Amino acid sequence: MAERLEIEITRLSGIDDLPLPKRMSEGASGADLYAALDKTVTIEPGAFALIPTGIAIAVPRGHEAQVRSRSGLAARNGVFVLNSPGTIDADYRGEIGVILANLGAEPFAVERGDRIAQIVVSRISEVEWVEKKELGRTGRQHGGFGHTGVSQDRE
Repeated sequence: MAERLEIEITRLSGIDDLPLPKRMSEGASGADLYAALDKTVTIEPGAFALIPTGIAIAVPRGHEAQVRSRSGLAARNGVFVLNSPGTIDADYRGEIGVILANLGAEPFAVERGDRIAQIVVSRISEVEWVEKKELGRTGRQHGGFGHTGVSQDRE
């Protein structure tokens, strides 16, 4: 069973008509974010735009919120969250904005109330970096960028 976590959220002025983030199925990891636009924004092929959501949240310490692409927009239109995942830190209280990029062949129109991205909240670890002269060995070692599972010892 998933951990239940309450997140404080506030609507900015003028978005009472838009839904709060909403999971679209019982098993969904992310909740959809909605465009809080006053007028249609058209994103030309190869371009990007910052789309406001009209909400701000208070992520609890020890957690982060990630803004991710919606698979349907990416698959059908080539539209995705440019810095995916975009991170919302526990100490940020400003409006959530979504940077949408269009790699599709056609202009993409974003209208008020469109589902533009999804938000996922996850636990994080507070990391203390411990410098070592050498790291422990693994079967993979230096193999990366398509080499997963192939031993790439370079000694």
